[in-house]
Amino acid sequence: MSDLYAITLPDGSVREVPAGTTPGDIAAAIGPGLAKAALAARVNGELRDLNRPLEGDSALALVTARDEADALELVRHDYAHVLAEAVQALFPGTQITFGPSTDDGFYYDFAPKDRPFTEEDLPAIEAEMRRIIAADKPLVREVWPREQLIARWRAAGETFKAEWAAELPEGEELTVYRSGHDWLDMCRGPHLASTGKLDPQAFKLTRVSGAYWRGDQKNAMLSRIYGTGWLTKKQLDAHLFRLEEAAKRDHRKIGQEMDLFHLQSEAQGSVFWHPKGFVLWRQLEAYMRRRLDAAGYEEVKTPQLMDARQWEQSGHWGKYRENMFVVPDEIPSTEEEGPILSGKAELMALKPMNCPAHILIFKQGIKSYRDLPIRMAEFGCCHRNEPHGALHGIMRVRQFTQDDAHIFVREDQLIEEIKAFCDLLDSVYRDLGFEQYAIKLALRPEKRFGSEEMWDKAEQTLRDAVAAAGRATEAYGWEELPGEGAFYAPKLEFHLTDAIGRTWQVGTIQADTVLPERLDASYVGEDGQRHRPVMLHRAILGTFERFIGILIEHHAGRFPAWLAPVQAVVATIVSDADDYALSVVEKLRAAGIRAEADLRNEKINFKVREHSVAKVPNLLVIGKREAEEGTVALRPLGADARQEVLALDAAIARLVREGTPPDLARA
Repeated sequence: MSDLYAITLPDGSVREVPAGTTPGDIAAAIGPGLAKAALAARVNGELRDLNRPLEGDSALALVTARDEADALELVRHDYAHVLAEAVQALFPGTQITFGPSTDDGFYYDFAPKDRPFTEEDLPAIEAEMRRIIAADKPLVREVWPREQLIARWRAAGETFKAEWAAELPEGEELTVYRSGHDWLDMCRGPHLASTGKLDPQAFKLTRVSGAYWRGDQKNAMLSRIYGTGWLTKKQLDAHLFRLEEAAKRDHRKIGQEMDLFHLQSEAQGSVFWHPKGFVLWRQLEAYMRRRLDAAGYEEVKTPQLMDARQWEQSGHWGKYRENMFVVPDEIPSTEEEGPILSGKAELMALKPMNCPAHILIFKQGIKSYRDLPIRMAEFGCCHRNEPHGALHGIMRVRQFTQDDAHIFVREDQLIEEIKAFCDLLDSVYRDLGFEQYAIKLALRPEKRFGSEEMWDKAEQTLRDAVAAAGRATEAYGWEELPGEGAFYAPKLEFHLTDAIGRTWQVGTIQADTVLPERLDASYVGEDGQRHRPVMLHRAILGTFERFIGILIEHHAGRFPAWLAPVQAVVATIVSDADDYALSVVEKLRAAGIRAEADLRNEKINFKVREHSVAKVPNLLVIGKREAEEGTVALRPLGADARQEVLALDAAIARLVREGTPPDLARA
């Protein structure tokens, strides 16, 4: 066996190095700049420590801060370990459990000796973490024999770690990471070379909560400390700014300020839409209906309650049963208690989606190849029994309305239909104020229906359609997501970017041949034989509830004038102007403008503040002079907006122009 290993670098060059060489050694040999910048390495694709010796001929890529995804995962993992070390230094007797990285930071679960941790403890813990980082303690990987590691944890009083170590599979390599000489944790790694590689100003502990050991409420309650961690302080500051902005834009807060909706325990997971909120809903629905009509869709309405046999045949029963509302909610166990079919009682279920019902409409009457494509749309009310803890404002609910549609096509029509959908979706998003979105292709999941050939064809069709639409590019964030498809079809996902940089997965289109087969949908082809259509499941908004929540947060409640529940308020300065103000409101409404009058005996500054909080786009201020001259003082919403005195007809014309939906303005 040779004592030299052939190490292939990303540029294709090969270096021969002796056994025992580490990626860090190779970085140093290339140059001091790279040695300083290197954080970890990818060895044959696996992320590893810089100081872990190479084990044979390998492909090697050094990871630096430029490899942001890998770098962030590394530093967040390290921040979690430093957090655990700091807590045990400050609170002796505290047991450690798990501490993973998250999408924007990290957390660690602790079993405190005396009392649960509180947010008052966080400043001291942060200070101790910075001391550990400043000490630049080496992080060293060690492999321990199973029994020795279990004994080590038990001797240290770490019962949770001992329990976990004892349950890991036999033969699995058990590794720990030692921080300097005085602290260690069981971990697969990898880690940075030392704590000093972390930026002591690029993290912040954010909150404390309770958590059950291993997520089971029958187990011990732990204290979970959350933090956010980044590569630089600049990144941290940007993240904290986004959090602050997100709090200001919270759709629940703005929804209350604007009197749009409310939620309450009597209907958990369902929304009570107030008049102004439902005006917003209706404007959005009317806009979408016009766009669908123009695109050749036919609108349908299907039952909410359907026989469970239909859901069993479609395959949804096996996948969604626990999230479906079933009537009756108990299954009889014997034939005497109720009729049994296929091992189940004759049950009804509230629909969690619309697709099987649309196939039932498609199957009414014989369809010819000449009839296709058939574009069937429904603003369908659906129900899913989401866990209570998953509910979130109007973003995650149990009753929701989808802007759903299913397009039945021949195979030769697929590319053009998907391309047309992409173009429609692009136009809708831009009309609603979203200029940026990414497209992802979710590929076959592990558990799925259909043949490999079917999945190969469906996935390639989606690739080809996005390419034909000119959107399979870096500008659209094109990416493929292994294992993320639905059980019956791959799908394109459309991820919006909002005003503060957050992404929201909303639109989707799926190319499905499984449900038409399972539910026996067919058309008569040119050859006179029966053929299966391909069924495109597609949505642009996703659900009205969630999309309105996204709209609220994206616009911070300051909707485009055409969507605003109240487009103008006519506010008087003196009571002598009341009659004129009422006539102005009447003319505004006659012109199609959603207008209200504010004749209260309050100072005008008070009225301006109140309607600004309510995000009314335009305030028409009327005093004695305006009433005498037939004018209005038009004050648009915004700190920089200037008040302008206009003739009433000119003001109405401007408001009509600004309040016209974009699709009608283009007509």
